[in-house]
Amino acid sequence: MARYFIKLSYDGSNYHGWQIQTNADTIQTEINNALSTVTGQTTTCTGCGRTDAGVHASEFYAHFDAKSAATSPDFIYKLNGCLPSDIAVHKLYAVNDDANSRFDAISRSYKYQIITGKDVFIQPYAYYHYKHVDLSAMNSCANLLLQHKDFSCFSRSKTQTKTNICQITEAVWTSRNQKLEFRITANRFLRGMVRAIVGTMLNIGEGKMSEQDFLSTLDSKDRSRAGYSVPAHGLFLDKVSYPDGCLQEINIL
Repeated sequence: MARYFIKLSYDGSNYHGWQIQTNADTIQTEINNALSTVTGQTTTCTGCGRTDAGVHASEFYAHFDAKSAATSPDFIYKLNGCLPSDIAVHKLYAVNDDANSRFDAISRSYKYQIITGKDVFIQPYAYYHYKHVDLSAMNSCANLLLQHKDFSCFSRSKTQTKTNICQITEAVWTSRNQKLEFRITANRFLRGMVRAIVGTMLNIGEGKMSEQDFLSTLDSKDRSRAGYSVPAHGLFLDKVSYPDGCLQEINIL
Protein backbone atom coordinates (compact mmCIF):
# COMPACT_ATOMS: atom_id res chain seq x y z
CA MET A 1 0.00 0.00 0.00
CA ALA A 2 1.11 3.55 -0.72
CA ARG A 3 -0.30 6.96 0.16
CA TYR A 4 -1.45 9.50 -2.40
CA PHE A 5 -2.90 12.99 -2.45
CA ILE A 6 -5.46 14.10 -5.02
CA LYS A 7 -6.16 17.70 -5.94
CA LEU A 8 -9.81 18.36 -6.74
CA SER A 9 -12.49 21.02 -7.06
CA TYR A 10 -16.23 20.90 -6.54
CA ASP A 11 -19.46 22.81 -6.75
CA GLY A 12 -21.01 22.29 -3.32
CA SER A 13 -24.53 23.39 -4.28
CA ASN A 14 -26.03 19.90 -4.25
CA TYR A 15 -24.16 18.49 -1.25
CA HIS A 16 -24.42 18.55 2.53
CA GLY A 17 -20.78 19.56 2.85
CA TRP A 18 -17.57 17.55 2.56
CA GLN A 19 -17.79 15.10 5.45
CA ILE A 20 -19.71 11.81 5.29
CA GLN A 21 -23.14 11.99 6.92
CA THR A 22 -25.90 9.47 7.46
CA ASN A 23 -28.67 9.74 4.85
CA ALA A 24 -27.08 12.77 3.14
CA ASP A 25 -25.02 13.10 -0.02
CA THR A 26 -21.57 14.57 0.57
CA ILE A 27 -18.45 15.13 -1.51
CA GLN A 28 -16.42 12.70 0.58
CA THR A 29 -19.01 9.98 -0.06
CA GLU A 30 -18.77 10.49 -3.81
CA ILE A 31 -14.96 10.48 -3.76
CA ASN A 32 -14.82 7.31 -1.65
CA ASN A 33 -17.21 5.51 -3.98
CA ALA A 34 -15.21 6.53 -7.05
CA LEU A 35 -11.88 5.56 -5.48
CA SER A 36 -13.24 2.17 -4.43
CA THR A 37 -14.54 1.50 -7.94
CA VAL A 38 -11.27 2.45 -9.66
CA THR A 39 -8.89 0.77 -7.20
CA GLY A 40 -11.00 -2.39 -6.89
CA GLN A 41 -10.86 -2.23 -3.10
CA THR A 42 -12.69 -0.36 -0.36
CA THR A 43 -10.92 2.99 -0.26
CA THR A 44 -11.60 5.94 1.99
CA CYS A 45 -10.07 9.39 1.76
CA THR A 46 -9.36 12.13 4.30
CA GLY A 47 -9.92 15.72 3.24
CA CYS A 48 -7.86 18.83 3.96
CA GLY A 49 -10.90 20.44 5.59
CA ARG A 50 -14.62 20.14 6.22
CA THR A 51 -16.57 22.60 4.10
CA ASP A 52 -20.18 23.16 5.12
CA ALA A 53 -23.29 22.44 3.05
CA GLY A 54 -23.41 24.58 -0.06
CA VAL A 55 -19.80 25.76 0.15
CA HIS A 56 -17.57 25.28 -2.91
CA ALA A 57 -13.89 24.48 -3.39
CA SER A 58 -11.70 25.78 -6.20
CA GLU A 59 -8.80 23.85 -4.67
CA PHE A 60 -9.11 20.96 -2.26
CA TYR A 61 -6.83 18.05 -1.31
CA ALA A 62 -7.53 14.61 0.06
CA HIS A 63 -5.28 11.66 0.86
CA PHE A 64 -5.93 7.93 0.50
CA ASP A 65 -4.04 4.64 0.58
CA ALA A 66 -4.01 2.24 -2.36
CA LYS A 67 -1.89 -0.30 -4.20
CA SER A 68 0.44 0.80 -7.01
CA ALA A 69 -2.45 0.45 -9.48
CA ALA A 70 -3.33 4.03 -8.54
CA THR A 71 -0.52 5.20 -10.80
CA SER A 72 -1.92 3.61 -13.95
CA PRO A 73 -1.90 6.08 -16.89
CA ASP A 74 -5.67 6.50 -16.96
CA PHE A 75 -6.28 6.64 -13.19
CA ILE A 76 -7.51 10.27 -13.07
CA TYR A 77 -9.56 9.76 -16.24
CA LYS A 78 -11.28 6.71 -14.72
CA LEU A 79 -11.80 8.48 -11.40
CA ASN A 80 -13.47 11.46 -13.07
CA GLY A 81 -15.60 9.06 -15.09
CA CYS A 82 -17.02 7.70 -11.83
CA LEU A 83 -17.69 11.13 -10.36
CA PRO A 84 -20.67 13.43 -10.99
CA SER A 85 -20.13 16.48 -13.18
CA ASP A 86 -19.86 18.85 -10.20
CA ILE A 87 -16.74 17.15 -8.76
CA ALA A 88 -13.43 17.00 -10.66
CA VAL A 89 -10.04 15.48 -9.82
CA HIS A 90 -7.11 17.32 -11.42
CA LYS A 91 -3.84 15.88 -10.12
CA LEU A 92 -2.40 12.89 -8.29
CA TYR A 93 0.61 13.15 -5.96
CA ALA A 94 2.89 10.60 -4.35
CA VAL A 95 3.53 11.42 -0.67
CA ASN A 96 5.17 9.90 2.38
CA ASP A 97 3.19 7.18 4.17
CA ASP A 98 2.54 9.47 7.13
CA ALA A 99 1.49 12.52 5.09
CA ASN A 100 -1.87 13.96 6.06
CA SER A 101 -3.85 16.31 3.81
CA ARG A 102 -5.50 18.01 6.78
CA PHE A 103 -2.78 18.31 9.41
CA ASP A 104 0.15 18.94 7.05
CA ALA A 105 -1.50 21.99 5.45
CA ILE A 106 0.23 25.18 6.58
CA SER A 107 -2.41 27.63 5.35
CA ARG A 108 -5.80 27.85 3.68
CA SER A 109 -7.36 30.68 1.73
CA TYR A 110 -11.06 31.37 1.29
CA LYS A 111 -12.81 33.88 -0.92
CA TYR A 112 -16.35 35.18 -0.59
CA GLN A 113 -18.14 36.66 -3.60
CA ILE A 114 -20.79 39.38 -3.47
CA ILE A 115 -22.61 41.00 -6.37
CA THR A 116 -24.18 44.43 -6.02
CA GLY A 117 -26.26 44.13 -9.19
CA LYS A 118 -28.49 41.22 -10.14
CA ASP A 119 -26.72 38.74 -12.44
CA VAL A 120 -28.48 35.48 -13.24
CA PHE A 121 -25.24 33.74 -14.28
CA ILE A 122 -23.11 34.65 -11.25
CA GLN A 123 -25.85 34.71 -8.62
CA PRO A 124 -25.73 30.95 -7.84
CA TYR A 125 -22.13 31.51 -6.65
CA ALA A 126 -22.34 34.99 -5.12
CA TYR A 127 -24.42 36.73 -2.47
CA TYR A 128 -26.64 39.45 -3.96
CA HIS A 129 -26.25 42.47 -1.68
CA TYR A 130 -27.65 45.61 -3.27
CA LYS A 131 -26.94 48.12 -0.48
CA HIS A 132 -24.00 50.50 -0.87
CA VAL A 133 -21.04 49.73 1.42
CA ASP A 134 -17.93 51.66 2.42
CA LEU A 135 -15.11 49.41 1.18
CA SER A 136 -12.45 51.55 2.85
CA ALA A 137 -14.04 51.05 6.28
CA MET A 138 -14.35 47.32 5.64
CA ASN A 139 -10.68 47.04 4.64
CA SER A 140 -9.64 49.02 7.69
CA CYS A 141 -11.38 46.48 9.93
CA ALA A 142 -10.12 43.57 7.82
CA ASN A 143 -6.58 44.71 8.59
CA LEU A 144 -7.34 44.54 12.30
CA LEU A 145 -7.92 40.79 11.97
CA LEU A 146 -4.19 40.30 11.33
CA GLN A 147 -3.47 41.74 14.78
CA HIS A 148 -5.89 39.43 16.60
CA LYS A 149 -5.60 35.77 17.67
CA ASP A 150 -8.79 34.60 19.40
CA PHE A 151 -11.79 34.51 17.06
CA SER A 152 -14.40 33.03 19.38
CA CYS A 153 -16.83 35.80 18.40
CA PHE A 154 -16.98 34.38 14.86
CA SER A 155 -17.21 30.69 15.83
CA ARG A 156 -20.28 28.52 16.04
CA SER A 157 -21.14 27.41 19.54
CA LYS A 158 -20.83 23.81 20.76
CA THR A 159 -17.98 22.83 18.46
CA GLN A 160 -15.36 20.21 19.31
CA THR A 161 -12.43 22.58 18.74
CA LYS A 162 -9.99 22.79 21.65
CA THR A 163 -8.91 26.35 20.82
CA ASN A 164 -10.26 29.32 18.88
CA ILE A 165 -6.80 30.73 18.25
CA CYS A 166 -6.01 31.37 14.55
CA GLN A 167 -3.22 33.20 12.75
CA ILE A 168 -4.67 35.31 9.93
CA THR A 169 -2.05 36.48 7.42
CA GLU A 170 -4.30 38.03 4.74
CA ALA A 171 -7.71 39.73 4.83
CA VAL A 172 -8.67 42.11 2.05
CA TRP A 173 -11.70 43.38 0.14
CA THR A 174 -11.58 44.20 -3.56
CA SER A 175 -14.22 45.60 -5.91
CA ARG A 176 -14.66 45.34 -9.68
CA ASN A 177 -17.64 45.59 -12.03
CA GLN A 178 -20.44 45.31 -9.43
CA LYS A 179 -18.62 42.47 -7.71
CA LEU A 180 -17.05 42.50 -4.25
CA GLU A 181 -14.63 39.82 -3.15
CA PHE A 182 -13.27 39.13 0.30
CA ARG A 183 -10.12 37.03 0.53
CA ILE A 184 -8.74 35.65 3.78
CA THR A 185 -5.79 33.37 4.55
CA ALA A 186 -4.96 31.72 7.87
CA ASN A 187 -3.26 28.68 9.35
CA ARG A 188 -6.68 27.39 10.43
CA PHE A 189 -10.35 28.42 10.47
CA LEU A 190 -13.22 27.87 12.89
CA ARG A 191 -16.60 26.56 11.81
CA GLY A 192 -18.65 29.34 10.28
CA MET A 193 -15.83 31.84 10.82
CA VAL A 194 -15.50 33.32 7.33
CA ARG A 195 -19.23 33.75 6.76
CA ALA A 196 -19.60 35.46 10.16
CA ILE A 197 -16.68 37.80 9.42
CA VAL A 198 -18.20 38.76 6.06
CA GLY A 199 -21.63 39.44 7.56
CA THR A 200 -20.08 41.55 10.31
CA MET A 201 -18.06 43.57 7.82
CA LEU A 202 -21.11 44.23 5.69
CA ASN A 203 -22.64 45.81 8.79
CA ILE A 204 -19.51 47.95 9.04
CA GLY A 205 -19.76 48.88 5.37
CA GLU A 206 -23.40 49.94 5.84
CA GLY A 207 -22.51 52.10 8.84
CA LYS A 208 -24.31 49.87 11.35
CA MET A 209 -21.09 49.12 13.24
CA SER A 210 -18.05 51.30 13.90
CA GLU A 211 -14.41 50.26 13.95
CA GLN A 212 -14.44 50.58 17.73
CA ASP A 213 -17.53 48.34 17.87
CA PHE A 214 -15.64 45.82 15.77
CA LEU A 215 -12.65 45.85 18.13
CA SER A 216 -14.98 45.44 21.12
CA THR A 217 -16.66 42.50 19.40
CA LEU A 218 -13.30 40.81 18.80
CA ASP A 219 -12.34 41.25 22.46
CA SER A 220 -15.74 40.06 23.71
CA LYS A 221 -15.36 36.49 22.34
CA ASP A 222 -19.15 36.56 22.12
CA ARG A 223 -20.80 35.32 18.91
CA SER A 224 -23.97 37.29 19.65
CA ARG A 225 -22.00 40.54 19.38
CA ALA A 226 -20.89 39.84 15.79
CA GLY A 227 -22.96 40.17 12.63
CA TYR A 228 -25.03 37.66 10.71
CA SER A 229 -23.61 34.76 8.71
CA VAL A 230 -23.85 35.33 4.97
CA PRO A 231 -25.22 32.49 2.77
CA ALA A 232 -22.96 29.52 2.00
CA HIS A 233 -23.23 29.69 -1.80
CA GLY A 234 -20.84 32.65 -2.08
CA LEU A 235 -17.99 30.94 -0.22
CA PHE A 236 -15.08 29.08 -1.87
CA LEU A 237 -12.09 27.29 -0.39
CA ASP A 238 -9.64 28.79 -2.86
CA LYS A 239 -6.14 27.60 -1.97
CA VAL A 240 -4.41 25.11 0.33
CA SER A 241 -0.66 25.33 0.90
CA TYR A 242 1.77 22.61 2.02
CA PRO A 243 5.47 22.68 2.93
CA ASP A 244 7.90 22.63 -0.01
CA GLY A 245 8.61 19.10 -1.20
CA CYS A 246 5.52 17.59 0.45
CA LEU A 247 3.79 16.81 -2.84
CA GLN A 248 5.44 14.99 -5.74
CA GLU A 249 3.11 15.10 -8.75
CA ILE A 250 2.66 11.89 -10.69
CA ASN A 251 2.50 12.80 -14.37
CA ILE A 252 -0.43 10.75 -15.58
CA LEU A 253 -3.62 11.62 -17.42
